[in-house]
Amino acid sequence: MTDTKYTFPKGFLWGGATAANQIEGAWNEGGKGVSVADVQKFRNPQGLKELNNIKKNTDITDEMIEEALKSDDETLYPKRHGIHYYEKYKEDIALFAEMGFKAYRFSVAWSRVVPNGDDDINEEGLDFYSNVVDECLKYGIEPIITLSHYELPLHLATAYNGWNDRRLIGFFEKYVQAVVDRLGDRVKYWLTFNEVDSILRHPFMTGGLIESRFEKDEFQEVLYRAMHNQLVASAKVTKYIHQKYPQSKVGCMTTKLTYYPYTCKPEDVLAVQQKMRQVYAFADVQVFGEYPAYLRVKFQKEGMDVGMTEEDKQVLKENTVDFVSFSYYQSSCMAANEAGLELTSGNTTIGVKNPYLPSSEWGWQIDPIGLRISLSDLYDRYRKPLMVVENGLGAKDILTDDKKVHDDYRIAYFKGHIQAMAQAINDDGVELMGYTTWGPIDLLSNSTLQMSKRYGFIYVDLDDFGQGTYNRYKKDSFDWYKKVIQTNGESAFE
Repeated sequence: MTDTKYTFPKGFLWGGATAANQIEGAWNEGGKGVSVADVQKFRNPQGLKELNNIKKNTDITDEMIEEALKSDDETLYPKRHGIHYYEKYKEDIALFAEMGFKAYRFSVAWSRVVPNGDDDINEEGLDFYSNVVDECLKYGIEPIITLSHYELPLHLATAYNGWNDRRLIGFFEKYVQAVVDRLGDRVKYWLTFNEVDSILRHPFMTGGLIESRFEKDEFQEVLYRAMHNQLVASAKVTKYIHQKYPQSKVGCMTTKLTYYPYTCKPEDVLAVQQKMRQVYAFADVQVFGEYPAYLRVKFQKEGMDVGMTEEDKQVLKENTVDFVSFSYYQSSCMAANEAGLELTSGNTTIGVKNPYLPSSEWGWQIDPIGLRISLSDLYDRYRKPLMVVENGLGAKDILTDDKKVHDDYRIAYFKGHIQAMAQAINDDGVELMGYTTWGPIDLLSNSTLQMSKRYGFIYVDLDDFGQGTYNRYKKDSFDWYKKVIQTNGESAFE
């Protein structure tokens, strides 16, 4: 570090982020319908080889769904119990407030508001989220709401083939309008689809696509058609929010996968460039209001029909987002030829291992400088305000006999990444609105459904097999992050 004084903007939104399907539980309470998350089975992967099998950890078949629906088991299907946030949300938000949160990003579960996705509004579900918003505002915490975060009502997957069916656009509009009509007078920040690009990596979890129902050679077209329908739906609800509450801000949310060429061979550099186009493509549509040229060429060359209409083009062009938010956990390398190279896992991705970076227990490579690079890349590309809405370290924590967790490794991770953000703001001119860490409280890991992969500043007494008291305990990182927020980031440089 230089002697430069690194500062964060006044009013910077410090906080944390969660998703309904990873914390709420109460999968069959309060009028909630079954979601795609409720049939995701715990597979307890052993070792990096199993962890690296992303498809096995996220794919699902009709037979697996049928098996799940016959069972009320919450151990085999752990997202059904979550961390009991549905009943403990006041306790958890009070802990966030004790840390000094300025913002809390959380998602609304579509199936809690519209149980089957195509039926009537469940007022009890809306009441729950209204209460959550009020609880946040009681402590001066700004709610940031994600409208779709891997929580598609299962009925829309089984009866309509998920987002492959254009009718889901209208179903999504109805659901979002109900949420916005109830909460919009108190919520300023909205995100439409979490990690909008992720349907290419885990089609069922993101888009309700049951791959085994489709011919292998047609599935790529199905993926892009489902993506297109999501993008049109996003633009339509962005229009609704802007018209209903003009002061509200709507953002897109993308997975910021950051890749380096494994060598300086032009072939490796080209491989990274082509991969990054895929990473940026769908945020590009939401920011610029049109498909990038390379995707239009791809559709034409491969004869893909995504169902684009002239009305779609107009809706996309006229209803772009106000800011760009993203998740960032790690970086990876790419090579044109990966033969003989060591691979390692990331955020539902696999990449070539970078020999210059340390790795977490789950193989994710820790790279704070990569966050600075990512911020600069995104701001240079989009020239819109940015928000880091997911960043964190999954690790195996040990709860001591006196109910403490000494997680210096987590503090070190956050310290490096917060310093990188400050450098991006002060040295690179990036306009950054806020930072919500992933999993401020321990929750179920999305891909592996493990509790042992812990992210939080708050320990939840629960193991991978649903055993525990569900009691909450503060980790050492709790007080550390509290001071970071109190000093608006200055203490991260101590």
